[in-house]
Amino acid sequence: MIRFSLRCAQDHRFESWFQSGASFDGLKGRGLVVCPVCGGTQVEKALMAPAVAQGEKAVQIAPAQPDTPPAQGHPPEIAARLRELRAHVEAHSEYVGDNFASQARAMYLGDIPDRPIYGEAQVSEAKALLEDGVPVLPLPFTPTRKAN
Repeated sequence: MIRFSLRCAQDHRFESWFQSGASFDGLKGRGLVVCPVCGGTQVEKALMAPAVAQGEKAVQIAPAQPDTPPAQGHPPEIAARLRELRAHVEAHSEYVGDNFASQARAMYLGDIPDRPIYGEAQVSEAKALLEDGVPVLPLPFTPTRKAN
């Protein structure tokens, strides 16, 4: 798995994980790498510093706590963009909760109609989706939990 910093034609910057550089190229070529802000498909790899583990002391990134606002701890401009992104995702897609992996795979295989969804998945489920070529992106915030 490799994480790329990406930039769309509108200069929106975001990150995503891919199985490999070739996997990114293949998904991009099919128009499946999409800017989460504007929906543009003209996405390029942006310059980024590599993450380097220091022996057994690799840097860990803790997941956001469910009650932590997505913008907390970020500069005001980024905090505002994160709030906008969250509002856009929640207004224009369906929350499928823990069924995200199965729903995304079913859409990819054509078993159910495509529709914009978001939800939650275990790391192993997300990795399996990416390895199978299912175009998914991690959200930079914890989804709002909705009652069924």
